[in-house]
Amino acid sequence: MSLLDHLTVVLAFPQDPVNIAATVRAMKNMGVRDLRLVQPCPYDPFRIEGVAHDTRDLVEKIRHFETLDEALADCRRVIGFAGKRRSAKWERLTPRAVAERYVEDLGAGHRVALLFGQEDHGLSNEALDRAQALCMIPTTEHASLNLAQAVLVALYEFHVAAGDATRKVDAHRHQAGPASHEEWERMFADAQAALDAIAFFRTRNPELVMRSVRSLAFRAKPDTREVTLLRAVAIEVLRTFDRLTRGLAKGPWRRRDDAGDAPAER
Repeated sequence: MSLLDHLTVVLAFPQDPVNIAATVRAMKNMGVRDLRLVQPCPYDPFRIEGVAHDTRDLVEKIRHFETLDEALADCRRVIGFAGKRRSAKWERLTPRAVAERYVEDLGAGHRVALLFGQEDHGLSNEALDRAQALCMIPTTEHASLNLAQAVLVALYEFHVAAGDATRKVDAHRHQAGPASHEEWERMFADAQAALDAIAFFRTRNPELVMRSVRSLAFRAKPDTREVTLLRAVAIEVLRTFDRLTRGLAKGPWRRRDDAGDAPAER
Protein backbone atom coordinates (compact mmCIF):
# COMPACT_ATOMS: atom_id res chain seq x y z
CA MET A 1 0.00 0.00 0.00
CA SER A 2 1.09 3.54 -0.75
CA LEU A 3 -0.17 6.77 0.73
CA LEU A 4 -0.92 7.78 -2.83
CA ASP A 5 -3.55 5.05 -3.12
CA HIS A 6 -5.83 7.53 -1.39
CA LEU A 7 -5.10 10.35 -3.87
CA THR A 8 -7.62 10.99 -6.64
CA VAL A 9 -7.32 13.09 -9.79
CA VAL A 10 -10.59 14.57 -11.04
CA LEU A 11 -10.79 16.18 -14.47
CA ALA A 12 -13.94 18.24 -14.92
CA PHE A 13 -15.19 18.28 -18.50
CA PRO A 14 -11.86 17.49 -20.25
CA GLN A 15 -12.00 18.43 -23.93
CA ASP A 16 -8.97 16.71 -25.47
CA PRO A 17 -8.17 12.97 -25.35
CA VAL A 18 -4.47 13.80 -25.54
CA ASN A 19 -4.69 15.57 -22.19
CA ILE A 20 -6.46 12.59 -20.69
CA ALA A 21 -3.67 10.35 -21.96
CA ALA A 22 -0.95 12.67 -20.69
CA THR A 23 -2.67 12.79 -17.31
CA VAL A 24 -2.69 9.00 -17.18
CA ARG A 25 1.00 9.01 -18.02
CA ALA A 26 1.76 11.49 -15.21
CA MET A 27 -0.22 9.38 -12.78
CA LYS A 28 1.70 6.26 -13.76
CA ASN A 29 5.00 8.11 -13.32
CA MET A 30 4.05 9.34 -9.85
CA GLY A 31 2.27 6.28 -8.48
CA VAL A 32 -1.33 7.57 -8.46
CA ARG A 33 -4.03 5.18 -9.65
CA ASP A 34 -7.47 6.77 -9.31
CA LEU A 35 -8.64 8.94 -12.22
CA ARG A 36 -12.20 10.28 -12.40
CA LEU A 37 -13.63 12.12 -15.40
CA VAL A 38 -16.72 14.32 -15.31
CA GLN A 39 -18.47 14.32 -18.69
CA PRO A 40 -15.28 13.81 -20.69
CA CYS A 41 -14.98 14.19 -24.44
CA PRO A 42 -15.23 10.92 -26.41
CA TYR A 43 -11.98 8.95 -26.41
CA ASP A 44 -10.67 5.55 -27.37
CA PRO A 45 -8.95 3.69 -24.48
CA PHE A 46 -6.65 2.05 -27.03
CA ARG A 47 -5.48 5.48 -28.18
CA ILE A 48 -4.96 6.55 -24.60
CA GLU A 49 -2.60 3.62 -24.11
CA GLY A 50 -0.89 4.54 -27.37
CA VAL A 51 0.10 7.89 -25.89
CA ALA A 52 0.62 6.65 -22.32
CA HIS A 53 2.47 3.38 -22.78
CA ASP A 54 2.14 0.58 -20.23
CA THR A 55 -0.84 2.15 -18.47
CA ARG A 56 -3.60 -0.37 -19.18
CA ASP A 57 -4.02 -0.98 -15.45
CA LEU A 58 -4.91 2.70 -14.96
CA VAL A 59 -6.96 3.10 -18.13
CA GLU A 60 -9.15 0.14 -17.24
CA LYS A 61 -10.01 1.76 -13.90
CA ILE A 62 -10.94 5.23 -15.19
CA ARG A 63 -14.42 6.15 -13.93
CA HIS A 64 -16.90 8.50 -15.55
CA PHE A 65 -19.40 10.70 -13.73
CA GLU A 66 -22.26 12.89 -14.85
CA THR A 67 -21.80 15.49 -12.11
CA LEU A 68 -18.90 16.86 -10.12
CA ASP A 69 -20.67 16.12 -6.86
CA GLU A 70 -20.88 12.45 -7.76
CA ALA A 71 -17.17 12.35 -8.59
CA LEU A 72 -16.24 13.94 -5.26
CA ALA A 73 -18.79 12.17 -3.07
CA ASP A 74 -16.34 9.99 -1.10
CA CYS A 75 -13.51 12.55 -0.91
CA ARG A 76 -12.67 14.10 2.45
CA ARG A 77 -10.52 16.89 1.01
CA VAL A 78 -10.82 18.68 -2.32
CA ILE A 79 -8.16 21.01 -3.71
CA GLY A 80 -9.07 23.03 -6.79
CA PHE A 81 -6.36 24.06 -9.25
CA ALA A 82 -6.66 27.42 -10.97
CA GLY A 83 -4.38 29.63 -13.05
CA LYS A 84 -6.15 32.91 -12.33
CA ARG A 85 -6.91 34.74 -9.12
CA ARG A 86 -10.57 34.83 -8.15
CA SER A 87 -12.42 37.54 -6.31
CA ALA A 88 -13.63 35.13 -3.64
CA LYS A 89 -11.22 34.70 -0.73
CA TRP A 90 -10.33 31.06 -1.15
CA GLU A 91 -7.20 29.95 0.66
CA ARG A 92 -4.43 29.90 -1.92
CA LEU A 93 -1.56 27.42 -1.67
CA THR A 94 1.33 26.31 -3.84
CA PRO A 95 1.51 22.67 -4.98
CA ARG A 96 4.25 21.98 -2.43
CA ALA A 97 2.25 23.49 0.41
CA VAL A 98 -0.80 21.49 -0.65
CA ALA A 99 1.16 18.25 -0.66
CA GLU A 100 2.82 18.91 2.69
CA ARG A 101 -0.49 19.76 4.33
CA TYR A 102 -2.71 17.04 2.91
CA VAL A 103 -0.27 14.12 2.93
CA GLU A 104 -1.33 13.66 6.56
CA ASP A 105 -4.89 13.05 5.38
CA LEU A 106 -3.61 10.40 3.01
CA GLY A 107 -1.79 8.79 5.91
CA ALA A 108 -5.03 8.70 7.88
CA GLY A 109 -6.74 6.91 5.00
CA HIS A 110 -8.78 9.94 3.92
CA ARG A 111 -9.33 10.35 0.20
CA VAL A 112 -7.93 13.61 -1.18
CA ALA A 113 -9.08 14.89 -4.56
CA LEU A 114 -7.09 17.14 -6.87
CA LEU A 115 -9.63 18.91 -9.05
CA PHE A 116 -8.72 20.30 -12.48
CA GLY A 117 -10.93 22.17 -14.91
CA GLN A 118 -11.37 22.05 -18.65
CA GLU A 119 -8.65 23.27 -20.95
CA ASP A 120 -10.14 26.53 -22.20
CA HIS A 121 -11.70 28.04 -19.06
CA GLY A 122 -10.41 26.05 -16.11
CA LEU A 123 -12.67 25.55 -13.11
CA SER A 124 -15.81 27.59 -12.74
CA ASN A 125 -16.59 29.38 -9.49
CA GLU A 126 -19.30 26.79 -8.87
CA ALA A 127 -16.74 24.01 -9.16
CA LEU A 128 -14.33 25.84 -6.86
CA ASP A 129 -17.09 26.09 -4.29
CA ARG A 130 -16.53 22.38 -3.73
CA ALA A 131 -12.87 22.90 -2.82
CA GLN A 132 -11.46 23.53 0.66
CA ALA A 133 -8.38 25.21 -0.81
CA LEU A 134 -7.25 26.74 -4.08
CA CYS A 135 -3.88 25.80 -5.55
CA MET A 136 -2.05 28.11 -7.93
CA ILE A 137 1.14 26.93 -9.62
CA PRO A 138 3.77 29.71 -9.56
CA THR A 139 4.64 30.80 -13.11
CA THR A 140 5.72 33.88 -15.03
CA GLU A 141 3.14 36.36 -16.30
CA HIS A 142 2.22 33.66 -18.79
CA ALA A 143 0.20 31.68 -16.27
CA SER A 144 -1.68 29.31 -18.57
CA LEU A 145 -0.45 25.74 -18.17
CA ASN A 146 -1.40 22.73 -20.19
CA LEU A 147 -3.86 20.60 -18.20
CA ALA A 148 -1.61 17.54 -18.02
CA GLN A 149 1.39 19.69 -17.10
CA ALA A 150 -0.50 21.06 -14.12
CA VAL A 151 -1.46 17.52 -13.08
CA LEU A 152 2.17 16.41 -13.29
CA VAL A 153 3.40 19.31 -11.13
CA ALA A 154 0.79 18.55 -8.47
CA LEU A 155 1.41 14.80 -8.44
CA TYR A 156 5.18 15.26 -8.28
CA GLU A 157 4.87 17.25 -5.06
CA PHE A 158 2.62 14.60 -3.52
CA HIS A 159 4.99 11.87 -4.70
CA VAL A 160 7.86 13.53 -2.88
CA ALA A 161 5.86 14.45 0.23
CA ALA A 162 4.57 10.90 0.55
CA GLY A 163 8.08 9.50 0.46
CA ASP A 164 7.37 7.61 -2.75
CA ALA A 165 10.22 9.26 -4.64
CA THR A 166 12.39 6.31 -3.76
CA ARG A 167 12.49 4.27 -6.96
CA LYS A 168 15.49 2.04 -6.51
CA VAL A 169 18.15 2.22 -9.18
CA ASP A 170 20.29 -0.88 -9.37
CA ALA A 171 23.78 -0.30 -8.09
CA HIS A 172 26.61 -0.49 -10.59
CA ARG A 173 27.74 -4.10 -10.76
CA HIS A 174 31.31 -2.98 -10.18
CA GLN A 175 30.47 -0.63 -7.32
CA ALA A 176 33.32 -0.43 -4.80
CA GLY A 177 33.76 1.05 -1.37
CA PRO A 178 35.95 3.95 -0.30
CA ALA A 179 39.70 3.71 -0.69
CA SER A 180 41.91 3.01 2.31
CA HIS A 181 44.47 5.47 3.59
CA GLU A 182 47.24 3.26 2.20
CA GLU A 183 45.65 3.25 -1.26
CA TRP A 184 45.33 7.02 -1.21
CA GLU A 185 48.97 7.51 -0.22
CA ARG A 186 50.26 5.09 -2.86
CA MET A 187 48.28 6.92 -5.51
CA PHE A 188 49.59 10.34 -4.39
CA ALA A 189 53.17 9.05 -4.27
CA ASP A 190 53.00 7.67 -7.80
CA ALA A 191 51.22 10.81 -9.03
CA GLN A 192 54.01 12.96 -7.61
CA ALA A 193 56.66 10.70 -9.15
CA ALA A 194 54.95 10.95 -12.55
CA LEU A 195 54.78 14.73 -12.36
CA ASP A 196 58.40 14.86 -11.31
CA ALA A 197 59.41 12.63 -14.24
CA ILE A 198 57.91 15.03 -16.78
CA ALA A 199 59.54 17.99 -15.02
CA PHE A 200 56.23 19.46 -13.94
CA PHE A 201 57.85 20.78 -10.78
CA ARG A 202 60.55 22.65 -12.66
CA THR A 203 58.83 25.97 -12.02
CA ARG A 204 56.34 24.87 -9.39
CA ASN A 205 56.50 24.07 -5.70
CA PRO A 206 55.94 20.28 -5.34
CA GLU A 207 54.44 20.59 -1.85
CA LEU A 208 51.84 23.16 -2.94
CA VAL A 209 50.99 21.29 -6.12
CA MET A 210 50.46 18.00 -4.31
CA ARG A 211 48.38 19.70 -1.65
CA SER A 212 46.08 20.98 -4.40
CA VAL A 213 45.99 17.52 -5.99
CA ARG A 214 45.02 16.01 -2.64
CA SER A 215 42.30 18.59 -2.09
CA LEU A 216 40.86 18.02 -5.55
CA ALA A 217 40.93 14.23 -5.19
CA PHE A 218 39.32 14.26 -1.75
CA ARG A 219 36.50 16.53 -2.95
CA ALA A 220 35.82 14.18 -5.87
CA LYS A 221 35.34 11.26 -3.42
CA PRO A 222 36.51 8.47 -5.74
CA ASP A 223 35.98 4.88 -4.63
CA THR A 224 38.76 2.33 -4.29
CA ARG A 225 38.51 1.27 -7.96
CA GLU A 226 38.84 4.85 -9.14
CA VAL A 227 41.79 5.57 -6.86
CA THR A 228 43.47 2.43 -8.19
CA LEU A 229 42.79 3.64 -11.74
CA LEU A 230 44.38 7.02 -11.03
CA ARG A 231 47.42 5.26 -9.59
CA ALA A 232 47.61 3.05 -12.69
CA VAL A 233 47.59 6.16 -14.88
CA ALA A 234 50.52 7.63 -12.94
CA ILE A 235 52.45 4.34 -13.08
CA GLU A 236 51.89 4.08 -16.83
CA VAL A 237 53.24 7.62 -17.26
CA LEU A 238 56.39 6.56 -15.40
CA ARG A 239 56.77 3.38 -17.45
CA THR A 240 56.24 5.19 -20.73
CA PHE A 241 58.71 7.89 -19.78
CA ASP A 242 61.23 5.21 -18.76
CA ARG A 243 60.84 3.37 -22.09
CA LEU A 244 61.30 6.59 -24.04
CA THR A 245 64.37 7.48 -22.00
CA ARG A 246 65.94 4.06 -22.52
CA GLY A 247 65.07 4.14 -26.21
CA LEU A 248 66.76 7.48 -26.67
CA ALA A 249 69.82 6.21 -24.78
CA LYS A 250 70.16 3.23 -27.16
CA GLY A 251 69.24 4.97 -30.39
CA PRO A 252 71.81 5.73 -33.14
CA TRP A 253 70.98 9.42 -32.89
CA ARG A 254 72.44 9.80 -29.38
CA ARG A 255 75.43 12.18 -29.35
CA ARG A 256 78.14 10.91 -27.06
CA ASP A 257 80.16 13.53 -25.25
CA ASP A 258 83.02 11.11 -24.63
CA ALA A 259 83.33 9.70 -28.15
CA GLY A 260 84.35 11.60 -31.21
CA ASP A 261 83.06 8.85 -33.50
CA ALA A 262 79.47 8.85 -32.21
CA PRO A 263 76.87 8.90 -35.01
CA ALA A 264 75.39 12.26 -35.84
CA GLU A 265 71.86 13.10 -34.78
CA ARG A 266 69.14 12.37 -37.28
